[in-house]
Amino acid sequence: MNRNFSIMRRLNIKNKMKGLVAVVLLAPLASLTVSSCIDADPDSDSYYTFTGEMMSDYLRNRPEYSQFTEIVNRAGIMDLLSTYGHYTCFAPKNDAVGRYLTNRGLTSVDQLTDADCDTIARTHLVNNMYSTFEMNDGVLPTPNMLRRVIEISNEDSFDEDGNPVVTINRMAHIYFAEKDDSVENGIMQPVSEVLVSSNSMITDILKKNDRISLFYEALVATGLRDSLFKYNDPNWEEERKNYPRLRYTSHVNQETATVPDTKQYGFTIFVEPDSILRTKYGINSLEQLYQKACEIYDATYPEDAGQPYHDFSQIQDRRNPLNRFVAYHILTRDVQGWNFLTPLNDIGIMTDVMNPVDWYETMLPHTMMKFERLTVLKWVGTSKRGERYINRRYDNLHEIPGVMIERSIESQYDSYGLNGRYFYVDDLVAFSTDVRDKVQNMRIRMDFSTIWPELMSNPNIRQNGNPGHQDPAFDETAKYGRNYYFPNGYLDGVTLIGSAEFVYRRPHDYYDCYEGDELNLFGQYDFTFRLPPVPFGGQWQIRMGYAQEPTRGVAQIYFDGKPQGIPLDMTKTLSDNSIMGNEFSSSYSSMSDEEKAEDQKALKNKGYYRGAMGGYRYNGEGESSSRTKAIFGTQANTFRIVFCTVNIDPNQDHYLRIRNVGSKQGNNNEFMMDYLELVPKSVFGVTDDNAMEDDL
Repeated sequence: MNRNFSIMRRLNIKNKMKGLVAVVLLAPLASLTVSSCIDADPDSDSYYTFTGEMMSDYLRNRPEYSQFTEIVNRAGIMDLLSTYGHYTCFAPKNDAVGRYLTNRGLTSVDQLTDADCDTIARTHLVNNMYSTFEMNDGVLPTPNMLRRVIEISNEDSFDEDGNPVVTINRMAHIYFAEKDDSVENGIMQPVSEVLVSSNSMITDILKKNDRISLFYEALVATGLRDSLFKYNDPNWEEERKNYPRLRYTSHVNQETATVPDTKQYGFTIFVEPDSILRTKYGINSLEQLYQKACEIYDATYPEDAGQPYHDFSQIQDRRNPLNRFVAYHILTRDVQGWNFLTPLNDIGIMTDVMNPVDWYETMLPHTMMKFERLTVLKWVGTSKRGERYINRRYDNLHEIPGVMIERSIESQYDSYGLNGRYFYVDDLVAFSTDVRDKVQNMRIRMDFSTIWPELMSNPNIRQNGNPGHQDPAFDETAKYGRNYYFPNGYLDGVTLIGSAEFVYRRPHDYYDCYEGDELNLFGQYDFTFRLPPVPFGGQWQIRMGYAQEPTRGVAQIYFDGKPQGIPLDMTKTLSDNSIMGNEFSSSYSSMSDEEKAEDQKALKNKGYYRGAMGGYRYNGEGESSSRTKAIFGTQANTFRIVFCTVNIDPNQDHYLRIRNVGSKQGNNNEFMMDYLELVPKSVFGVTDDNAMEDDL
């Protein structure tokens, strides 16, 4: 499991740390108050000065890094590396810098501009510490100082002496003998080449790869290429200065949040290489691809067959089969890397009984993709354990293998652009009738952090930080990670009115949260958001999982503007007399199947379900023995409530509104949003006496 360890644990890998002693300047306790705006770099005045070797000393004291040292100096970053921090430096030696200069037609570092030096230096620096032990396939959880991801690969990489090495950005490797070299303010990782990042849009990145020429031809011909240039809100840099730090208290936790640093947009694209289209389907031309799209989408959308736009000459019409085919390959978010496609840390998910799953909307209107990482041996079948798949369903009802996502592409091509990235897949990606009626005809559970693309397109928000540490009271250093709040207008499809704040709380230990994180409304909130789409029409149940706390409040729920049921009181547990009272049992795991079915039926009749039996409270590293004591489904304070059972039109947008109706003042009326469930009648409509819905 990929988890970020504590700072001390990281540096103990080579036992070279001489002790990090920090003085954190704590502000007076306050409730939902604000302070000054966030700074870009750590405040060195808040810490003691160290006498050991700093990152700056490491570079200056070793002549083999003299050219990179000059670059860092000219970038004006050396002073930063002389103070306390927690950095990773991918340091290229002089021979690597020499090759980089030669490739650019230069002979000396002096010929680089100051802007060049700034770009190079920031490309090689990460404001977090990572040992090679923590560098799993995908990308580093923290971007570099240019806010660009660093791609990691451990597959079949060996140096000239046969030692396994970590490959960076598919172009350089970390020197085995010198890896994980600790200094007072971070970890040095010497690399074999100067790292570069593309400054091209995702469309240009796709164009340069001649192994996916047919998909790119279809992207251009359908006109969808023109929809892939959105990147950055240029006004946000100034606008964010209007939003100071936010302080809030939730139960006993005193935390600080900031608005995001950026307001970026992006795309993630899944591409069948030409070889897959050719060998598996005999497709060699755009017209043949159109015919295959007709075969798939005429069945999914039979009402469109025979319409004027259903013609090869009309492929720019959004209802055309080829247009739909291409659009379904594109997510309307920039998923930072292969390892971010499903929960990064698996915090709060029992991966021995349940595969980690996330759902994301695509550019084909009102559709989603299901992403699944195979962890449960029982359901692997002929697939590969540990890999990630699109639209897979392998259980007692269906054996649909889905489409495997390749971890990387050939080293001579880029796959990461300014506003997105693409991945190879090993088969056709399509919203077919099997996907609609079988794969997605299930309980769709979504962590609330996955509903809004902005939490993923903007780096270092979703699942950021070290989950093994709580924040010091009202911490402003973000030493262990950051919490964020989102002003009205920042998130697409969201309206927030009244004196309220919408806060993302990063993963922490001892949080009763699926995937480790949660979102909270504070203040006199009136919050409306667009629901994720469902794959087909009919009756659907809308549920939410959350944890009860005494600081929470009372809210009225609305679906498409209509109130649903009585207000929800988040201070009540399942053992409250108004719900189950003394009939609630914490011994669920020891019940017989008949008793479990009766328990579920009794709760269902009151509009509740136990919490997910595949979810648990993360109690920190090395505490797996206590995990069973904190499984959501066994606790009275972690459960699911049914907001409503409604008929949903799959071709329309639908909205959920959450309005505070409690009498509490300040932030003692918070509303917690952990995970959302969209459940079709085929799942919630079980009526047999001993039948029950899967309790995972």
